[in-house]
Amino acid sequence: MKNIQIIDGALNATFSIFQATEEEFAAIFPNGQDMELAEDLFERLGDEEASRVLAPLWNRPILKRDALGIHGTLFYNDHERRHIPRSKREVDWDSGLNEAQRKLFSRHR
Repeated sequence: MKNIQIIDGALNATFSIFQATEEEFAAIFPNGQDMELAEDLFERLGDEEASRVLAPLWNRPILKRDALGIHGTLFYNDHERRHIPRSKREVDWDSGLNEAQRKLFSRHR
């Protein structure tokens, strides 16, 4: 199972984590991505297929303290688009990083 953190406009700001099977994760995050916008997911897969892929996740929440890593981030705020690298890979982020992050990300590109 892979862990996906959901970033949305929730007033409670919990930004919950849900578990996905390998197949679900690959459908949500293709081509080595670890970030996706819900709007892009629904456009890419179509409403019916995207809903089918996401539906089981909502039944698999996991506490942050029990999660062994976050493998992907799914954003439900389209305004986040301007902050996400075109590749939708965290290691391709290039602004607002400290020196340690720049070195880490450069080793994993």
